[in-house]
This record gives sequence, structure tokens and C-alpha cells, in this order.
Amino acid sequence: MRVGVLSLQGAFREHLSVLDSLGVSCCKVTRPEHLDGLDSIILPGGESSAMVRIAAGTGFFPALRERIGAGLPVFGTCAGLILLADRLTDDSLDGFDRLGGLDVTVARNAYGRQRESFSAPVQVTGLDDAFEATFIRAPQILSIGNGVEVLSEYADVPVLVRQGNIWGGSFHPELGIDTRIHEEFLHSLGATV
Repeated sequence: MRVGVLSLQGAFREHLSVLDSLGVSCCKVTRPEHLDGLDSIILPGGESSAMVRIAAGTGFFPALRERIGAGLPVFGTCAGLILLADRLTDDSLDGFDRLGGLDVTVARNAYGRQRESFSAPVQVTGLDDAFEATFIRAPQILSIGNGVEVLSEYADVPVLVRQGNIWGGSFHPELGIDTRIHEEFLHSLGATV
């Protein structure tokens, strides 16, 4: 199993560290040719507007969108969720390539500014005990399509969803010491960790 982590900006180092701690072969991904040989990819939290600007003109997002459409499993957290969402409530990323593919509507930074960041326990399908989810300028999932499964909610709002090979989360599962969300994603791929 080889997992790539989008490493343009954001919390990619933390995802790489979690994967490494689980004994998973992982690598940084920044260019289309880095997609070769991957079994899945994680899109980290960070600044979605910075990510789309850095990727602009490289051909990377169109290449990744094609791979995801062909079945490459992907997990987008926070900014990664924004990149995967089919619909955004604002036009801040208009004119830039995004990925889409996840039938959700997302509001960027809906949980507040940086100083309003928080952690809260959430129940996650497949986990026995609550997961302490960290929300940092987090996007909010406002609506989901028929094929989207809700895996976790916070205050009756979806915060972790799955649609086929695409996972999306509003929070940062890579922060802290609990690796169970990553483990669940990897188990969905058939990996043993």
C-alpha cells in the first residue's frame, strides 16, 4: 500500500507522520507524475485558496481529478474537503481548478476564524469510542447528495462523509495522537494497519 499526501501547503507533514507511525509507505505529492504507483491520496487541511493558486497552471489538479474519477481513493480533510466538494457557497476559488467529485455543498471557514478553533468529541461510524475532532477555520457541510454516507456529525451537521472512493472531513484527524480515522480510511482500502 502506497499513500500519497498532497504537499503543496498545509498540514501534509502531520498526515505523513501519522501514516509513517502506522507503518504505511507514504510520499509527498506535488506534481502529476507523483501520482504514478499510488494506491490512495490524502488532501490535507491548510489554506484552500493557497493550494489552488500553487497548483494553477501545473496540470496537477486535472490529472488528479482524472485519477479520482477512475477510482483512486482520496481523503480530503478541512481544505481537502473544500477541494473535493462539488459546490461552494462563495466564489472565492472561482477561476481556479478544483477537484470536485464529492456531492456536497460546503461553506468555507464556517466554524469561525483561527481564534475560534476548537476540539470536540464526535462519534464516528466504525469506532467504539468518540474521536476528539479538531476544527480550525473549518468548512461546514451544508448539504449532501443521495449517494453520500454520513460517518460523523457535530451538532447535527455532517463532519465526516464518504461517497464511493471519496472521503471528506471538516476537521483535522492528523492532529493529536488518535490515528483511528486514518486507520478506518486505510481499512476501507483493504489495508491492515
